[in-house]
Formats: sequence, structure tokens, C-alpha cells
Amino acid sequence: MVRLSFYGGVNEIGGNKILLEDGERSLFLDFGFPYKRFKLFYEEYLSPRGGAGLLDPLAMGLLPPLEGLYRDDLEEPDIWQQFKDNPSYRKLKHVEGILLSHAHLDHSGHISYINGSIPVYTTVTTAFLVKAIQDSGKSGLDQQVCYLSPTVHDYPSGWRQVAHLSTGTGTPSEQRQFCLGDIDPDRLSTEAKEFWSSGFWEKTSRQRGLNSRPLKHHESCSFNLKCFPVDHSIPGACAWAIETSSGWLVYSGDLRLHGKRSGLTRDFIEQARRLNPRALIIEGTNAARETNVSEQDVYENGLKAVSKAESLVIADFSARDIDRLLTFLQIARDTGRKLVILPKDAYLLKTLGLLDSEIPDIALDDSLYIYQKTTARSPDTWVRNMVSDYDNKVVLAEDVGSAQDEYILCFSFFDLNELPGIRPAAGSLYVYSSSEPHDEEQEIDFRRLHEWLRYFSIKSTGLPVEENGEWQMPEAEKGLHASGHACGPDLLDIVREINPEILIPVHSETPEFYAERLEGSGIDVILPKVYGTIEI
Repeated sequence: MVRLSFYGGVNEIGGNKILLEDGERSLFLDFGFPYKRFKLFYEEYLSPRGGAGLLDPLAMGLLPPLEGLYRDDLEEPDIWQQFKDNPSYRKLKHVEGILLSHAHLDHSGHISYINGSIPVYTTVTTAFLVKAIQDSGKSGLDQQVCYLSPTVHDYPSGWRQVAHLSTGTGTPSEQRQFCLGDIDPDRLSTEAKEFWSSGFWEKTSRQRGLNSRPLKHHESCSFNLKCFPVDHSIPGACAWAIETSSGWLVYSGDLRLHGKRSGLTRDFIEQARRLNPRALIIEGTNAARETNVSEQDVYENGLKAVSKAESLVIADFSARDIDRLLTFLQIARDTGRKLVILPKDAYLLKTLGLLDSEIPDIALDDSLYIYQKTTARSPDTWVRNMVSDYDNKVVLAEDVGSAQDEYILCFSFFDLNELPGIRPAAGSLYVYSSSEPHDEEQEIDFRRLHEWLRYFSIKSTGLPVEENGEWQMPEAEKGLHASGHACGPDLLDIVREINPEILIPVHSETPEFYAERLEGSGIDVILPKVYGTIEI
């Protein structure tokens, strides 16, 4: 009997945490950050106390109460005594690993809390991306997906209630064991192996003490695993198939059929079908949508809009959507402009260049530049070294401001505080190439975004507008965003072609979509419950 326990991703988009148990063996399918539940309690200036370790996320229901799964250095003495009365409490004896579908935080973020002895199984691209994201990101507790910084319990004089957890001085960071499902690690180049063990530029002096672990092959797992690359809005996404005592179980992760690499998803469908799977766990983010915009549509519509722009162009799209970045790079080339990206984007491009020869080299590409922000403090070491290495490719606010019709700036809402230094000319264009607001906080941000654009007399295209309390995309401005998720008809085609005996929808606010559309198909649709278990 195979048991599937759902600790996240049920009636919500993201936060997937699915425990697969087959006898004494067990694996987690993703271990993501639950954005929707997190925002019920927290916001920018109210967050879990880092010094409390596991206590806050456990007490607030953001982490499942599973003793034996998490980092020892985050556990207060007798912390599990507080949760043994919780009906979901369990003590796990041995988890063989986490099958990570891709690097988006709603699938990977809570790996930060997982015990460092539990390996992560994923693609080489996802492994490199999670390292690059951590190298170039914040150093907080919830950012430690690739490597963790062990903490020590420190009781400051006069403190009697809660221990203060702080990173031990001189304590080396510990890299998690990553096992690759798509290639043999021995095939990686010397440069790629060096990046994995150190990175491009030291972020802090502490990272010099990183205890790295070489990449392994997924065959080290006792389960028979198959890894299938799929198309999504971040490189390296994959689906997994696990051979169990009840038959093959397939987990889709996030996927689509309308992106640049749709062939990957179609290959996955065919290979999954051949396994005659007992069960398929599939996402349903866009189940309610009837159609999708393709990346080619984004290019054509973006080119049309940018070609008409007379001054500065700002392109706003999702972080780490490398396909979208490359789309706007082509638009920049076709319109005689320079695409200016942020240092974090440059770090990701340089990382992916180690694995894909088609990724442009910033140093050699005449259309690609790096924006150096105005900052009140000294930049991190890696930023300073990057700027030094790419000195002739760095532009400042005054450079952009003095030649506005030569640039496309890759900015998001959170980069708009650079505009007073740039002083965009009236009639500049803001191209919004991302999704509409999904919650109240994002709606507030969109109102502020509109105020910024009005203040600087910047035109916009593709930007949702508020009408009668609802945010809608103007009909004439659609077609500037290709979602990372398949639409409803595509999802049904995927399910029917794979033809599992059992279908389990996750990562969706409308999982009943499948039960309604597949009635009479012979596929048994089982809707999971929050913290519930399905036996196969």
C-alpha cells in the first residue's frame, strides 16, 4: 500500500509538500513556500522570528509537525513536546530525499528548513539555479535551499525565555547533497564543477568556508526514478515518475504546452503514457482558462509596442523567467536598443551559460548591459566583483537618462525608486509582461505602480487597470504575457493522453475542474484534503 500525505498544495497555488510512503521508504514531492497561507499572517514588516527557529512556522501551520525531518540546529530543547497533541504530528524515521520539480520558491523555498542530510533530487539546471539564486540573494533563514549556515544556540545575559539563534562566527556553510535526474554529473565541464563548489564571486567572507558536496546521480536512491524535463516559466523544470509497489506514480510539477520548449512537455506525456501509471498528480493553476498566449505572441506584441516608443522603455516581467528576458533581448536587437538587466539577472545568465551554449555572454553581446543601482551602503562583494569584471558593460542612472531612446530597462515595481535619478522623458513606455494581481497586497502595489507612471507621465501597455473594484487587462493590450502554466483544455489533453487510473489534482484553487470534466472517462479523480492521506 502506497500512502500520499498532502501537507501543502491543496486548494492553493504553490506550497507543494507531498509525502510519498511505500513500506519503509519515503520521499517528498517538492517542499515549497506557501505564499497564500503565509500572507494570512505576515507581511513585509511582520515576519516569523528568525531567532525562534522552527517554532513560528510550526505554530502558525506553515510547516507540518513532522519530527525528524528538520534541521537540528533550528530546534529548541523539547520543541516537539509542544506539538505532540497536534493531530498531524508524526515522527518520521527516514526520508530518502526531496524530488524537486523546479526552482520557484513555491516548490523549493521550505527546503531551507529540511535536515541537511536529506538529499535533493532534481535537474542540473535547477540545481545550478537554486545555488545562483542563493549566492546573489538575501542570507536569511528562508533562503538556504542550496547550502545552509548552521546556527548556534546563544543565551545572552539577562534573557530567560527564548534562546537567540545566531550564525556561529567562522562556522562554514554546509552544501546540501544534490542528485541529478537528467545527466551524469561527470559530464559537466570543469568550469561548471568549479561554480558548484564555490560560485563566481564570493558573496561574503563566510562563504569561503563553504563545505561543498559534489553532485551525484539519482541512481543513489532506492526508488526507481525517471526524470522528465518539461516546459515552464523557469529553466530546468521537470516531472517525475516513481516506481512503487502499487505501480508507477507520476508527478507533473508545473508545466505548459505553449512555451518555447513545448516539445519537452510533449515528450514527457508520451513517456509517461508508456508507463501505464497507477496515479498521476497534476497541477491545475490555470484550469479555468480556455486559452494561452504563446511566447512568440509576446515577442510580436512587444516588438510592435517598443517600435513605436520614442523614449525610454521599461520592461516588467517575472524574475527568473529567462525565456522572457531573451524575448526582450531580441526585441532590443530588432529595435536598435540595449537591454539593461540587474546584477541578479546577470548572475543567473552567467550560471546558465555554463550549461547552455545558446545563453548570451554579457561580455560579448553588444545589446546586453548591467544596471548599477544607486545604493546607500556598500554593495555585496559579489556585486562589486561583477561590476569590476563587466566594467565596460555597466550603466548608471545618468547614462540611461542622457540617452533614453537607446535603452530597454528590465525593472519591476520594486525598482521604480531609481526613476528620480533617471528622470524618464514624458511619453516613455512601461511594458508590463507578467500576471495580474492575485491578492490584496499586490493590488495595493499595482495602485502605487499606476501612481508612479502618472507622476512621470509614462505610458503603459499590458498593465491591468482597476475598474469598479476589479483589476482587468484592457482587451487591446492583451498578449504581452505567456503564463508558465497550461490552460484548462491543455491540462485535460495531458491527462487523457497519459491516461492514469487515478488522477490527483494539486496546485489549484479549482481542483473540482478535473472531476467535472473527466466524469465518465474511466479515470478516477480523487481530490486531496489539507493534511489528508490518499492510499493507493
